Amino acid sequence: MSIANTVKTYLQAHNIPYTVMSHRHTASSKETVDAAHVPAGQLAKAVILGDREGYLMAVLPSNRRIDVQTLSATLGRDLVVVPEHRMGALFKDCEFGAVPPLGLAYGMSTVIDDCLSEQPEIYFEAGDHEEVIHVDGARFREVLRGAARAQFCQ
Repeated sequence: MSIANTVKTYLQAHNIPYTVMSHRHTASSKETVDAAHVPAGQLAKAVILGDREGYLMAVLPSNRRIDVQTLSATLGRDLVVVPEHRMGALFKDCEFGAVPPLGLAYGMSTVIDDCLSEQPEIYFEAGDHEEVIHVDGARFREVLRGAARAQFCQ
């Protein structure tokens, strides 16, 4: 598999230049950091949360953990992590467990952690377990301009 069509279309529609970097098959963010030789703080990952209001994608660096209680309190919601097996229907053009951190591209409300706002470059899953996308940090934040901002990392 290659870059997810939804991701490719979204980046092109927003005139975001990007490069695709191939790496060996990986099963976790830590493995991706090692295989792709990218800084862990610059690999953005997606965590899907949900509540009665619907789904929410939280975007944070791969070397951080999400503090669901803090994010819930900040947003005034009662969020829980959505199990991976329920994500297939949400990200039909992605391999299981390789969710790109572009919730807006998938029509999903998105919140990005403030700690990504200082990164000069961002890398993220392309929709499979063998490629990452590299974009300029400012352009990544631009493409997520409609996302909420908060501090929710540990």
